[in-house]
Amino acid sequence: MKQDAPTLQQMLNLPSIKRRFEELLDNAAPSFISSLLTVFNSNPKLRECSPSSILSAAGIAAALKLPINPSLGFAYIVPYKGQASFQIGFKGMIQLAMRSGQYRMLNSGAVREGQIKEIDFETGEIIRGEKISDKVVGYVAYMELINGFKKTLYMTVDELKSHAEKYSQSYAYDLRYGKKSSVWSTNFDAMAKKTVLKRLLNNYGIISIDQQSAALATALQTDQAVITEDGLRYLDNERGDEKVVPFNEVINLHAEETSNDETPDDKNNDSEETM
Repeated sequence: MKQDAPTLQQMLNLPSIKRRFEELLDNAAPSFISSLLTVFNSNPKLRECSPSSILSAAGIAAALKLPINPSLGFAYIVPYKGQASFQIGFKGMIQLAMRSGQYRMLNSGAVREGQIKEIDFETGEIIRGEKISDKVVGYVAYMELINGFKKTLYMTVDELKSHAEKYSQSYAYDLRYGKKSSVWSTNFDAMAKKTVLKRLLNNYGIISIDQQSAALATALQTDQAVITEDGLRYLDNERGDEKVVPFNEVINLHAEETSNDETPDDKNNDSEETM
């Protein structure tokens, strides 16, 4: 007779799993596990996900020492088609960057009509203008490193919408069928701030696997990924031009700190995204 797969609670009771969380979080392990169960029990779609994928996503958050309470905005465990993925939040991205000790300043936000007079396309420097309305026309991210390097990156609202349609299948589904299931549809502002900041960090930030920067590198690489034995799978995301990282490389990144596409069912889009 075939045995039922272990539940999340049963897996969390295993000594090896408890020990792993204790290695990552020390005395904070019990509260993190309690938070994980709260997140799990409060999300019906997450309860449909495989326990192993939930634990893998939680393991990333634990290794990065980020809370997974959705209301805090640092990190999320997100269900998509029966699998759970880790997603870094806007606040979590900033915290990891600042922890590295490499950044003096880091932020992103909305730009209103008239606030940008001119952009130097060679340097990215923005010449400010006077706001003429409250209409949001784009989003800007800014960073300044300890060594004095500065960089600004700006994306228009149309560019961000095109990015979302290309890389989020659930948002493309919303556009196709007039739905509001994707966070790109329900909280565009938060997703836009995260996206422009993530692009700035990926293109110009200090992203390496040395001890200082490993946490940020891990977060950016595993963002929106389901962790499997074969590697990272980006289920809600085309990402055909990006490397799929083998699972053991992700583990190595964690140690420093201590693609197959699937299209939503046209009739039942069961995805969720976060900031």
